[in-house]
Amino acid sequence: MPKPPAARPFPDSAAGGGRAPTPLKNALQDDIAVRHMDLAESVARSFSSFGPDASDIRQVAYLGLIKAVQRFNPSRGVPFASFAIPTITGEVKRYLRDCCWVVRPPRHLQDLRTEIARTSPAMAQRLGREPSPKELAGELGWDEDVVREALACQSSLRPDSLDAPFDGRSWADTLETPGSSTDRTDEMLSLRSAVNELSSTEKELLYRRYFNEETQQQIGEQLGMSQMQVSRKLARVLVTLQKRLLGEPAEQGDSSAASARIA
Repeated sequence: MPKPPAARPFPDSAAGGGRAPTPLKNALQDDIAVRHMDLAESVARSFSSFGPDASDIRQVAYLGLIKAVQRFNPSRGVPFASFAIPTITGEVKRYLRDCCWVVRPPRHLQDLRTEIARTSPAMAQRLGREPSPKELAGELGWDEDVVREALACQSSLRPDSLDAPFDGRSWADTLETPGSSTDRTDEMLSLRSAVNELSSTEKELLYRRYFNEETQQQIGEQLGMSQMQVSRKLARVLVTLQKRLLGEPAEQGDSSAASARIA
């Protein structure tokens, strides 16, 4: 491909900082942008394997080219291509970082993923196979665990839809539904917290009665109490739990109704 002609310097009347653009300056900028569109396309192609649509990256690269033309100052003696390529590349990188992650990982993982995408093909050609995470870590100077995390964040660009098939059904079908095992999770957690506040004797009564399904008579024989004592103690424990679950202070003398129910 023939080398683009060097950018022509802007007239002094149009190059001053802060001055309003003139028609001549606008025409020169348009001409430079058109003649260097291949720079934007080249940068866009280098990022085409990073996930988003190639056409989107190309449009962002064109935007970076326009910004480079507007900021270029020929009086500094730097060739336009040398100034434009970093500007276009930076614009594409910002787009990939800020706009292309559905679930955005930390910045260092994004940058590391970019390094891996650029390094992996060359390593695969050299090794004759895909490089392992350990080999990538050694090549890039990162810990293997961090490299694995960067590789895993690939799915954060375009996570699978909840309607995507998974073991014969969609992800949405695996979420909580009425009557599922997770339907009463909050209640179970609240009950566990209330039970943890009971004394060891009270916990043992509940365990024997409702987990081992022992009768009150059997519990009394094991603990050296009468059936009536077991009934009253269980009633007090149930009332205490009820009060705690409802956020009410537990009071003594509230066990008569509960005692009648479990006796």
